Parts: sequence; C-alpha cells; structure tokens
Amino acid sequence: MCSNRIERRTIVTQAPSFVIVGGGLAGATAAKTLREEGFDGGIHLIASEAHHPYIRPPLSKDFLAGAADRDSVFVESPEWYRRHLIDLRLGTTATSFDPVAHRVHLDSGPPLEYDALLLATGSTARRLTIPGADLHGVRTLRTLDDSEALHDELADGGRRLVLIGSGWIGMEVAATARTLGNEVTILERDPVPLANALGDELGGMFAELHVEHGVELRASVVVSEITGEHGRATGVRLDSGERFAADLVLVGVGAIPNLDLARDAGVAIDSGVLTDAALRTDLPDVYAAGDIAEAYQPLAGIRLRSEHWANALHGGAAAARSMLGIPVSYDDIPYFYTDQYDLGMEYSGFGPLAGGADIVYRGDRAAREFISFWIADGRVVAGMNVNVWDVNEAVQGVIRRGNHVDPLRLADERVPLEEL
Repeated sequence: MCSNRIERRTIVTQAPSFVIVGGGLAGATAAKTLREEGFDGGIHLIASEAHHPYIRPPLSKDFLAGAADRDSVFVESPEWYRRHLIDLRLGTTATSFDPVAHRVHLDSGPPLEYDALLLATGSTARRLTIPGADLHGVRTLRTLDDSEALHDELADGGRRLVLIGSGWIGMEVAATARTLGNEVTILERDPVPLANALGDELGGMFAELHVEHGVELRASVVVSEITGEHGRATGVRLDSGERFAADLVLVGVGAIPNLDLARDAGVAIDSGVLTDAALRTDLPDVYAAGDIAEAYQPLAGIRLRSEHWANALHGGAAAARSMLGIPVSYDDIPYFYTDQYDLGMEYSGFGPLAGGADIVYRGDRAAREFISFWIADGRVVAGMNVNVWDVNEAVQGVIRRGNHVDPLRLADERVPLEEL
C-alpha cells in the first residue's frame, strides 16, 4: 500500500469538478462510470490525440485486417460525450499540475481547477535508436493513425514486412500481414518469442504456429541497422552482417508508460505511478489508472502494472468510484487475449508469480486445444485457455480461490474447474 498517506481534501463546492488526463479507454471508462454512478459535477477529459477515445486490441487484429470498420473501435460516439455533458478536449495536452492548488495546466486555454484528478496518460511505443530508425517506412503500432497507415501498406498483399521484436502486438501484426498475403520476417533478440510472458515451451508453440504459416522467424539475433535508399527503408541488417530486404519495417519492442506529468508533480513512482488498492496515489485527490498505474493487488499481495485492455477498462471504472468516495479494492485478475491465425487464447493471472512455476495441461497440447495452469507453492497463479472457450470465468475462479490443488485433478477434464 502507498505510505505517507495524506488526508483527503473535503470537497466543499456545490458543483465539484473532476479532471481526467488521458483520452484512452481508462479515461473514457472513468468518465462513463462517474455519470453512471450519478455524479453530476463537471468532468473534463483531456485527450492528446485528435480522435475520440478508442480501444486498441483491434488495431493489430480485425481493424488492421480491414474486417472491422472505423466506428467499431470507438468507446462511444462523439454525441455521447455531448449528451452526458463531458468536456472532451481533443488534441490537448496537460503540461503540468499543481497538487497544492488543485490545478491542471494545459498547452492551450486556461488551467482547470479540480476536486479530484485521474491520471490515465497511457503509454508510448518504444522506438529504436539504431541507424536508419527514422527512415520513411519504419513504423510502430500504438495509435489509430498507426493502424490505418499500416493497413494501407499491407491490405493488397505482396509486401515484404520485417518485424523487429516479437511481443504480442508484433506477433498479431505478423499473423494479420500473412493473412493479407504479405511476406513476413520476425527478428527477435531472445531465443524464444513471448517466453517472458509464457515460458519457453508455450512461447515456442507460438513460434511454431507462425513458421507453419510461412513466417521467417529468426531468434537470438541483434539488429544493428535499418538500411535505406532515398530516405526510405529497404532492409534490416543484423550485427552479423546478414541483411533482410523490406518494403516496410515495424518496430515492436514494447511501450514506455507516460510518467512525466506525474513525476514532475512529485507523485511517487517506481515502474509506474504507485497507488493503493483504491487507485489513490500518495498525493491528495490524485488517482491513477490504466497503463501507468502500478497498483497494489490485494489478491496477489504484490504491486502490478498492466498495459492490457482489461486493466484499462476495469481500472478506469474502479478509479472513478474511488474518486467518488465509494470504497474500492481493485482486485481484478489481469486478463488479456490474442487471435493469431486459427489460434485464439485468453490468459488470466499474475505474471510475476508465474515465472518459474510448474505448468499443468488440461486437454490436447499437441492439437492446440487445451488449458494450461501455472502452479506456484501448490496454488494456481495463472491460466491460459487455447482454442477452448467459455472457461475463462472458471479459470479465474480457480486462481481467486487460491486453494492448494492436486495437479492430477487439475489435468483431468472430468473434474469440473469449479471443484478445484
């Protein structure tokens, strides 16, 4: 829990005003929840992008593939914000805030006074600093504009895409690009893609999947340069001298949480903004949610920072209730999902506790139709269902109950998960 708790300031105005900095899913969900809970004061939602708040998972999946239309990615329509009297400031950046005066300064217009402030500033795609990283045709995928530009380049097929990095977004883009008829090469520094999240064996399953679909996957390599001609990327070179020709290069080496606003104001920070289980920071009336929140997780007894969609959705709602003074203990089990080719999966659990844990399989691992469970100290700390559906709630129930489990019963499909 956060230490040095400062007593909350009592709201004394007749019409309290809440400011939400961040126009992503966490910020938009917080605004929605405030209205749903009956808050009738001012809500100012500060969004640095020119677009209304949208969800990100489709950007590397259906929307990138052209299978989902543009309107489907938005949290709500523009009219919804007007109808609910939410002051949505698009293309606006919060430059600083004063925790003593309770005032947020913007890059345009007068400062905003707040009775409660939610920081939901999200993350920025990490970029490379190697030669050629600024060439035309070198892309990242983080925003709606990124996805639209990438779709325009890949939609007709026949392109040579080189991905640097093999995280979830990169692997999803690889699958989408191959499905659209493009050549794909993945260059990965580590020996096994996704091993940090899933371990070598299950990371290897995803590597095999991509190779089966025609992706050239090169692991344990170091990229030294992006080559180009006339200002445009034409290939990627390894430190060994080997070169891969490319029409397009996608850098997928993770994201950096946007912490400058919080740090400059003196909020306590580690890998993210430190909060208690109610998503309160160590400054009075300042909360954090989404990618930047490193929140105390009461179920696991550790601090966690999650960059996944579910955390933005549920964390934004929890922070809104906390801002209203409703007792909150945000203990949602981290969740994410992926769709790649004919493989769909859902993962729930605590990644920091799953590292080095024993894995138990229920189902057919060879056919990629199974549930895997990570067991640490006799308890299930994470579970992943692969091409097995309508079981995620039951998997989360096993994790939440925290019972000591018999691995043989866990693997036995005849034993209902609800009995474990």
